Amino acid sequence: MKVVLSGAAGFIGMSCGLRLLSRGDHVVGVDNLNDYYDVELKYARLSLLKSNSRFKFYKDDITERQRINDIFSVEQPDCVIHLAAQAGVRYSFDNPYAYVDANLQGFVNVLEACRHHRVKHLVYASSSSVYGGNETMPFSEHDNIDHPLSLYAATKKANELMAHTYSHIYNLPTTGLRFFTVYGPWGRPDMALFLFADAMLKNKPIDVFNDGNMVRDFTFIDDIVEGVIRVLDKPATPDGKFDALRPDPATSTAPYRVFNIGNGNPTSLMDYIGALETALGVTARKNFMPMQLGDVPATSADTSELGKWVGFQPDTPVVDGVQKFADWYLAYYQKNGQT
Repeated sequence: MKVVLSGAAGFIGMSCGLRLLSRGDHVVGVDNLNDYYDVELKYARLSLLKSNSRFKFYKDDITERQRINDIFSVEQPDCVIHLAAQAGVRYSFDNPYAYVDANLQGFVNVLEACRHHRVKHLVYASSSSVYGGNETMPFSEHDNIDHPLSLYAATKKANELMAHTYSHIYNLPTTGLRFFTVYGPWGRPDMALFLFADAMLKNKPIDVFNDGNMVRDFTFIDDIVEGVIRVLDKPATPDGKFDALRPDPATSTAPYRVFNIGNGNPTSLMDYIGALETALGVTARKNFMPMQLGDVPATSADTSELGKWVGFQPDTPVVDGVQKFADWYLAYYQKNGQT
């Protein structure tokens, strides 16, 4: 099939694109290649996709309504994987409009293009951050998510609400995926693992927030991709058991679903750092600091609904995933003369 993939030069985007191409699909990548982080890394990811003749790329911004509609008009995709967004929690404190533009305006542009061009299924990125102040562990799609702790989280919840509206009014099948702390080769330089590796290899201290008392459901990129592709292949359908008197946030009378994609095995930040120390053969100098604004002490994913829907639950051990990241990191930056 033909799939429009927004955020194609991103970490998850490139990884999903390669998987789609490997199984014979046609992929139409869209990315504005902004400078939120190292643009050269984005171009390097993009070059892997461009090596396949079934990949076509548009350097465009999802906030450009007419351009997005034009792309859909020309390409007539069967399905859409929408990953383009303004990422990051802390960045939203100083740059709120970037989130409004990309995550709200951009998302409605994609929704409109999907409904006007009869897309069969829209799969889009949500985030574990939507759980916000909820402290019930593990996080379940059936939980209330009315207390976001950052604008980024609020826009991701808004995306789920917007998607439901289009599923209800236009019968557009939509599936939101709440990603839990994704890591691995080709990852984002603004994420902890990248920052830690860079500092450790330069013999600089690493910042360890909340004095190291953090727990995250670190999820390896290969598991994320497997979940995304399986969900893509099984469009959302109305829930015949939906009870409007006791509405379940995870389902609907419309073709709408949301799922957690997490490892289901929360790991302490100190163990995560320990795995990286082992993988790199370097002991980190740790600068213990208080909790950052907008952060939460722990995340944990209940992935039972994903398992029931597509028969898959992520399970890559952190020590294995971190080793694969470290191997890639050393090879990539040595090749580019930066280590």
